[in-house]
Amino acid sequence: MGADVSDRLTADGRRFQKMLEDMADLEVCIGFQHGKATEDDGTDVCDVAAWNELGTEHIPARPFLRKSVDENKDKIDDFLQARKEDLLSGVSVEHVLKEIGIFQKDLVQEKITEGHFKKNAASTVKRKGSSKPLIDTGRMRQSVDYIVRKKEGGS
Repeated sequence: MGADVSDRLTADGRRFQKMLEDMADLEVCIGFQHGKATEDDGTDVCDVAAWNELGTEHIPARPFLRKSVDENKDKIDDFLQARKEDLLSGVSVEHVLKEIGIFQKDLVQEKITEGHFKKNAASTVKRKGSSKPLIDTGRMRQSVDYIVRKKEGGS
């Protein structure tokens, strides 16, 4: 003897189920998108950002990406908590991910501009006319972006 059970979702239940499916399928990526911007000499800005973030033989590490998260944990937590409330009130997952992208993009750009990093070498100051690290033409700062995309391996 078997029982015949059928689920009945309300409109809110269907909306909530769709939100969960969208959350499982989408992600926001913040940073530099390879191939989107180049320096005047043709160097990919994504590479310039990586060299500055991690350092090289000739460039000290200036971890502006990591510090934009590490130094703003409370601010990020508060922001994400408010976005959770948005989701529960019916705002789309894609819209919330875009808001997260803009928020984090601003934090990265702020860290590039205002971060306290090892000063430029004298030869760099002479070449660019400034001792401010990470700021030359402004192209790297302007190239910080975000994308909302389907997760790899998602449906």
